[in-house]
Amino acid sequence: MSAIRVLVVDDAAVVRRQVSLLLAADPGLEVVATAANGRIALAKVEQFQPDVVLLDLEMPELNGLETLKLLRQRAPTLPVVMFSALTERAGSLTLEALALGARDYVTKPTSSGGLHVTVDSVRDELVRKLKGLDVRAFPGTMGSALAPRVPLPRPRVPARVEVIVIGASTGGPGALVRVVSALPADLSVPVLIVQHMPPLFTRLLAELLEVASKLRVREAVAGEQVRAGTVWVAPGDFHLALVRSATGVRLVTHQGPAENACRPALDVLFRSAVEVYGAGVLAVVLTGMGQDGLRGCRQVDEAGGQVVVQDQASCVIGSMPGAVEQAGLADGVTSLDGLAAELVRRVEARGRRS
Repeated sequence: MSAIRVLVVDDAAVVRRQVSLLLAADPGLEVVATAANGRIALAKVEQFQPDVVLLDLEMPELNGLETLKLLRQRAPTLPVVMFSALTERAGSLTLEALALGARDYVTKPTSSGGLHVTVDSVRDELVRKLKGLDVRAFPGTMGSALAPRVPLPRPRVPARVEVIVIGASTGGPGALVRVVSALPADLSVPVLIVQHMPPLFTRLLAELLEVASKLRVREAVAGEQVRAGTVWVAPGDFHLALVRSATGVRLVTHQGPAENACRPALDVLFRSAVEVYGAGVLAVVLTGMGQDGLRGCRQVDEAGGQVVVQDQASCVIGSMPGAVEQAGLADGVTSLDGLAAELVRRVEARGRRS
């Protein structure tokens, strides 16, 4: 396979140079061009036809969001990774970019050690995400068919749903906005979400979902009582779990070991939900890279709960839901647009055969 062609867009010359050197050191990547602002970037997309664009947010003449909007019109399937600072403003803009169609993001950590420290700290994530978001690098994850799966027999009558647990990674923020915003205000069960994101971003995601949703949405705080009609988002760098006490079910957040190289991890939330609710768990796996959530879905299935996954065609990257589907653990495979209605249907089934 030929090297993945990358366009690096950043208004700082030193960043363009250092990132280009970093990416050029990987034989699977080739920096075909750089651009100092969005206007130049649009012209170079036409000229060089890159496979992936690494796009800064804050730029003169045409900033990252404005550039992204135009790119989505001119090259709607071209993968774009946002490259932004870990600040409140940049975090908010990055989430907006993800909602507008950016596939993923990499943060620029601030460091007193200088740019070389920054480059060193993001090397693995940057290379992994640029490779992962190239269509050729992950055949079968951008809408093409999965290999045939062997579904497990499911003669059982589903139990009454008592909680919805949702997990997402790459492409998740945009997907979550569409799903959560479509859930009704009178939803009779609580919803808990794990989105692979660092601190600050998860709080901003909760705020974004709160604005878009008819439900109450909060970043999870340890000790809060779980109530129907409320959505909690796992805080960045903390696992989210559940525990049953004498006064009801409460949230637990902790910094236990990462699972599947993730904290928060879907498997941690799904596992704890099974411990508390048993067959009453409805687990949902949305778009994402890797296999986080697979073991948790197996535990949900073994407990008699239900598993629904996003279909490949509507995923940014379908590895996570695809792994669950291929393992024969999915009770339903649903497009993003139909997911909220499917969840409501299962919640309202109240024990009828699904």
